[in-house]
Amino acid sequence: MHKITTRILAPSAALIALVLIFLAPTAFSQDDMVEVPTSAFTVLERPAVKFEHDNHNELAGLDDCVVCHHGQTDAGLMDMENSSEGESCDSCHPVNPENGKTPLMRAYHRQCITCHTDGLKGPVVCGECHKD
Repeated sequence: MHKITTRILAPSAALIALVLIFLAPTAFSQDDMVEVPTSAFTVLERPAVKFEHDNHNELAGLDDCVVCHHGQTDAGLMDMENSSEGESCDSCHPVNPENGKTPLMRAYHRQCITCHTDGLKGPVVCGECHKD
């Protein structure tokens, strides 16, 4: 009985491992992201921003995650060498921070508007991003 179970389980486990290996990149992709995350806000003043993560990055020619997902130094400053990819923005930028840290809404606006202004493309006015 033990040999039969091993003969069945071993190939099954190998097959499951292969499937997981091939699916892992999509698990870490944000192609299912269609809006800028707003769950940290208790009340929205405007509609959530529609944002198709992978499509946006392809159109913008962004390959390096740290461009948007910057890290933070021990002194609390922006770190463009280390990515914070996989962490929520509000883990470093709370809605109502203490000690003069950048609040979440300002971090979102600075990130998007600065890049759009510097690149001379993309929306920069409230109603161009916050649509129903």
